[in-house]
Amino acid sequence: MFLPFSWILGAEWTPSGSNPIDSFFRGLVGACGISVLCSLMRVNHFIQSCSKQRSPSPGNPPSWNWRAALQFWSLTVLLSLVGSRVSSLIVLEFSLRAVSAWADGRGLDLLLLQSQFSLGCGLTCTLVFLHQGAPRSSFSLFLAAALSWGLASTIHNLWSHVARLYPLHSTERYCGKCITLLTSGHTILASLQRAVVLAFALATVASTTTVYDHFLSQKDALKFWTPLTLCYTMLVVYIQEDQHRHSGTEALLHTVVLRLGALLVLMLTVGYWSDVFHVLITFLGEAACLLPSQDLLQAVLKEEEDASLSKSRHKLTRRTSSDDS
Repeated sequence: MFLPFSWILGAEWTPSGSNPIDSFFRGLVGACGISVLCSLMRVNHFIQSCSKQRSPSPGNPPSWNWRAALQFWSLTVLLSLVGSRVSSLIVLEFSLRAVSAWADGRGLDLLLLQSQFSLGCGLTCTLVFLHQGAPRSSFSLFLAAALSWGLASTIHNLWSHVARLYPLHSTERYCGKCITLLTSGHTILASLQRAVVLAFALATVASTTTVYDHFLSQKDALKFWTPLTLCYTMLVVYIQEDQHRHSGTEALLHTVVLRLGALLVLMLTVGYWSDVFHVLITFLGEAACLLPSQDLLQAVLKEEEDASLSKSRHKLTRRTSSDDS
């Protein structure tokens, strides 16, 4: 039975009860989704850097193969261990931050980069929701994992091809892949944003159902959750303001610590010990996503800084021209 402050009263450790093989398949799908997101973002920034005739910021992927493999399988294991309850809360929290950032007019590139582990959690909790009570859920999850593996491998091979050969092929114009990216590569980011928004929309529905079943269906639960939700919303607003004042890797990691620290306190208050353990796993998951993406983070921050500087110059030029007239 779920009770507030049950961790103080000695609540039992409640395992998720899920088949370990099913959990592994779900974790594999989530890791593949993160891999597709990162690879497409790298392809987009590499093409943009080449079009601006400056040296591309992302590194050459062949020298990073063993690190990419380590990151991928680490994320698979971590996403397999995080339960649907904590995954649902992470998805809803990121959706709240995304709406706040969109309303605040901040760049979406940085938000996409921050969404990596949340996207993996969104995919896993969506699969849990879709396969509840399914008679052949293990086979369905195996098919989903196989398709996700194929898609992630294809996109990673595309990124490897682009990083090695795009500067040459885009000028010689004899490679179909590079010619296609040269003509329509500017649409990658917009398509990726739409796909991520769709994934989070489905995950939000699944997460809302899971949170209601596990947290809000208890008697008088809303009386307890309403002030907690308001406090968490205020924290999200504070985080957004803090990102305005600071930028860079330290600010991003500080944001992660604030978010997950608040979620840890929340689970210590209303969750089981297993939920607390799952929140601690999410710290490792966020680190496994963000630390290997430092080059991509620097490229995104540089683009945001250049865009902000260009906008300021444009405003100054317009103001000067209006004063002269």
